[in-house]
Amino acid sequence: MSDFDVIVTGAGPAGLAAACLLALDGRRVALVARTPGDQSDPRTVALMQPSIRLLMHLGLWPGQLKAETQPLRKLRLVDDTGSLFKAPTITFDPAELGEDAFGWNFPLGLLIPALSQRAAELGVQMTGADAATAQSSSDGVSVTTAAGQRIEAQVALAADGRNSLLRDAAGIRTNRWSYDQSALVTSFDHTGTHDGISTEYHKGAGPFTTVPMPGDRSSLVWMERPARAAELMALSDQELGAEIQIGTHGELGRISNLGPRRLFPMQGLVARDFAKNRIILIGEAAHVVPPIGAQGLNMSLRDAAQAADLMEGEADPGNADILNRYDALRRRDVQPRQQVIDMMNRSLLSGFLALETGRAAGMALLAQFGPLRRAVMTYGLAPSGGLPRVMRAPAPEPPVLLA
Repeated sequence: MSDFDVIVTGAGPAGLAAACLLALDGRRVALVARTPGDQSDPRTVALMQPSIRLLMHLGLWPGQLKAETQPLRKLRLVDDTGSLFKAPTITFDPAELGEDAFGWNFPLGLLIPALSQRAAELGVQMTGADAATAQSSSDGVSVTTAAGQRIEAQVALAADGRNSLLRDAAGIRTNRWSYDQSALVTSFDHTGTHDGISTEYHKGAGPFTTVPMPGDRSSLVWMERPARAAELMALSDQELGAEIQIGTHGELGRISNLGPRRLFPMQGLVARDFAKNRIILIGEAAHVVPPIGAQGLNMSLRDAAQAADLMEGEADPGNADILNRYDALRRRDVQPRQQVIDMMNRSLLSGFLALETGRAAGMALLAQFGPLRRAVMTYGLAPSGGLPRVMRAPAPEPPVLLA
C-alpha cells in the first residue's frame, strides 16, 4: 500500500541520521520537513564517541567535520553554589578509559547541513514541507504535508520535536514538566586557552557550562532563573561578556566577540510509549532533558540507530515485535538518565541543605574513588545494556601467534 518503506518527520540531527541509516540499508525513505532556513542557531552539541562512530558509518567522519570541530579532552565539574558543604572539583579524563577524547563539540549550523547533504546523496526523498496531518492504520502510516502532498509508508519515525504531530497520531500521551529556569546560549572568544576542557560550574540557579570550540573560543549554556536570564539577554555584548568572565572566575581570560544568543525555557518530557501503532518516537518526540552532561542529542542518536538496527532485513519494518522491542530497549536507556539529570538539576535549585549535602558527598566520592568514576564515565558514554551496532567500538584484533 505504500509509496515508501519509511517516513521520517523532522529534519533535526536525529531525524536526518535516522533517514541516512535507513537509506543505507536500502529502504525507500521520505523525509517530511521544511527546508532548513535560518542557520543562526547558536547552539553546539557535544557528540560522544558512540555518536562519532555513527557519523563514521555514514561516511561523514573524519573528513571536513573533524577539521571544523573541537575534541573534548576532559570534562570538569565545579561546585560553585556557595553552599556550606562545598564539593571537590571533579575532572573526568578519557585516558582512564583508554581514549584520547570523550567526543567532539559540533556547531548545529555545521552538523545539520552535513547530515542533510548526506541524506540527499543516499536518495532520501525530501518533501520540503512539514507534516500537516497524519494517520496510522493496521498496515501503514499516511502523512499529508503542508503543501498538500500525501505520502504513505509501512512505518513512520517521529522526529518532529516535543510537540510531535506524529506522536499525537499514534495516540501516545506524555508526562511533561517545567523547571524554574531558562538557558541562555551563546559563544565567545577568550584570551586564555581552554585546553579542550569542558567545564560545568554548578551554580545556585543551575549549571553554567563552557564547551571548547576550535581556537580560543567556547560555547556557553547558562541556566538561570527566568527573570535573571531575561536581564542577561537585554545586556550589551560588552556587559554580557563581563558577566561571563565573572561566571568563569576569569579562568578563560578576557571575554570578547560574543556570537548570536538565544534563550530556551527549560522543560522535561517523557512519552508513555516510545512506539505504538506503526509510529516510532525518536529524539525530543520521546524525551526532553535539560542540557546537563551532554546526554540529550546522544540519546536521540541512539534512538535513530536502534530503530535502524531493529528494522534491518525485516520485510515489515513496522511490525509489532519491532515496536515492542524498541520501546523496551530505549526505555531502559532513557529513563534512568532522565531521572539522574532531573535529580541533579533539582538539587541545585532546591536550596535544601540535605540535598546539597548529598550532592556534595556524591561528588566527593566520585573524585576520590577511581573505579566508581570510571564506571560513571563509561555509563555516560553508552547504556549498560549495549549500543546499537553502528555505534559500537570495533572488536580488538586477535593477537598474532608466532610459530
